[in-house]
Amino acid sequence: MNYSIEINTKGFTIIDHVFTESEIENLISLIENATENKTENTTFRKSQDLFAIRQFHKEIPDTLDFIFNQNLKNIIENTFGKGYFITKSIYFDKPEKSNWFVAYHQDLTISVNKKIEIENFENWTVKQNQFAVQPPTAILEQNFTIRIHLDTTTKENGALKVINNSHSKGIFRVENLEIQNETICEVDKGGIMIMKPLLFHASNKTTNNERRRVIHIEFSNQQLPNGLDWSEKDFIRN
Repeated sequence: MNYSIEINTKGFTIIDHVFTESEIENLISLIENATENKTENTTFRKSQDLFAIRQFHKEIPDTLDFIFNQNLKNIIENTFGKGYFITKSIYFDKPEKSNWFVAYHQDLTISVNKKIEIENFENWTVKQNQFAVQPPTAILEQNFTIRIHLDTTTKENGALKVINNSHSKGIFRVENLEIQNETICEVDKGGIMIMKPLLFHASNKTTNNERRRVIHIEFSNQQLPNGLDWSEKDFIRN
C-alpha cells in the first residue's frame, strides 16, 4: 500500500501490524542481551526518566534482520521508492514512572562524518563525538522517519503529539507555532509511525505506569555535497 498522499498531506501516518509478536519479542531480546552489562558511554544514555541508545543499528546490528521484514520493505518502497538508506537511529526506552517530556520541535539536524564549511549548512554541533548540522530545507523535506513501537503507546505513556500539516510550512520558530489540528499518535505494539522531519512533534510525561519503547530510524536517498557524508549511513537489508 502507498501511504504517500497521507504523509504528504498530514506529515505522518500510523500503520498497524507491521511486525508480528514474535518479531517484536526477538527485537526486545536482542536489545536486552546487548544492554544487560553495558555501562553508559557515548551512545548509551541512562537516567531514571529515559534510556537511549544512539547509533542503534550500529550498536546492535543483529536487529536489522528483524526490523527490515517484508512488510516494512514493501511500505518503504511503495510509499517512497527505491534507493533509501538509514541515516540515523535511536532506541528510546521511557520507563514506567518517567517524568521525561519533549516540547514541540522540528527535527532540523542530520548526523555527518566531518565538519566542512558548505553554503546553507548551518548550526554545527558535536554530540556523542558525532557532528550534526542543519542542512538546506530541501534535504529535510525529502527525508522521512519510521518509529517502530515495541510497546503499545497511548497518550498516558508519552505518545507523540503532532500538529497536522505543520511540515508543509518549512522551518519556523516554535514560538510562532499555532497549536491547532493536534493529533495524539497512539500506536499499538508492532505498529509503526512514519513522519516527516519538519512536522512539529512533542511528547508528554508518562501517567499510567506503562513502559514505552520505540526504535526511531531516519532515512534519506540523497548524496551530500563536497565530500560530506552521512555518519551513520547503512543500507536497507534485502
